[in-house]
Amino acid sequence: MTREEQQLREAIIAKCRWMNASGLNQGTSGNISVRYEDRMLITPSATPYEAMKPEMIASMPLEGEYGSWDGPLPPSTEWRFHLDIVRGRPDVGSVVHTHSTYATVLAIARKPIPACHYMMAAFGGNDVRCAGYALYGTAELSELALAALEGRNGCLLANHGMIAVGANLDKAMWLAVELETIARQYYLSLALGSAHILNDREIAEAAKGFSTYGLQASRPKPAKMRAAAKAVAGRQIEKKRSKTR
Repeated sequence: MTREEQQLREAIIAKCRWMNASGLNQGTSGNISVRYEDRMLITPSATPYEAMKPEMIASMPLEGEYGSWDGPLPPSTEWRFHLDIVRGRPDVGSVVHTHSTYATVLAIARKPIPACHYMMAAFGGNDVRCAGYALYGTAELSELALAALEGRNGCLLANHGMIAVGANLDKAMWLAVELETIARQYYLSLALGSAHILNDREIAEAAKGFSTYGLQASRPKPAKMRAAAKAVAGRQIEKKRSKTR
C-alpha cells in the first residue's frame, strides 16, 4: 500500500467519524467511497466507524470483474451505486451517502428540492431530484440514482437518504453538508406555508461564481504599495553595497 493510498483510507475513516459526530449521519447507515487510480476505496459493510482501521477499507477495481473486491471485510452493501457512479462519471472522485434527517424526511415525502436557495447552483442545476424507491444495495437502486444524478452533484433516494458527489472527498462531503442544509431550509420554509423559488436566470447567475467559490484569490497590491516596496528593496541593496566598499 502506497503512502497516498494509506492517507486516503485514513481520510475516509476521519470523514465517517466526523459526519456521525456532526449529526449528518447516524450509526453505520452512511458510506463513503473515493477513486484511487484504477480502483475505488469504499467503507466496509456494517462496521462501526470508531473501530474502523485503514486496512479494513475495501478496494474494488473499476474495470474487470464487476463487484470483486480486496480486503478483510466486504464492501458496503451500497457498493453498486458507488461503483456505477465512479465508473460512469469521470468528474467524480468521491461519493458520500448519508441518512441525514431533513434530506431523508423530504425523500420519505418523495419531494425533490427546488431552487429555494442560490446554493442550489452548487449541485449543477435548478433542483435536487428525488430518485424512485428500490431496495437498498440493488442494481435497480443504482440505476435510479444514476438517473437522478444526471447533470447533478446530489440527489435524494426515496424513503432512504441522500447522495452527494464531488471531484474529491472534501468536495463531496462539503456538498453533503450543503444538501442537508438546503433540505432543512426548504422543509422549514414549507412549515411557514410557502417557499419562494428562484428562477433559472437567478440560479444561472449564482452558478457563474461557483468555479472559484470558497477560494480566496490574492489581491493585487496598490501601485503605491508596490512603489514603496521597490524603494525599500533599493535602499537595502544600496546599503549592502556601501558596506562592501
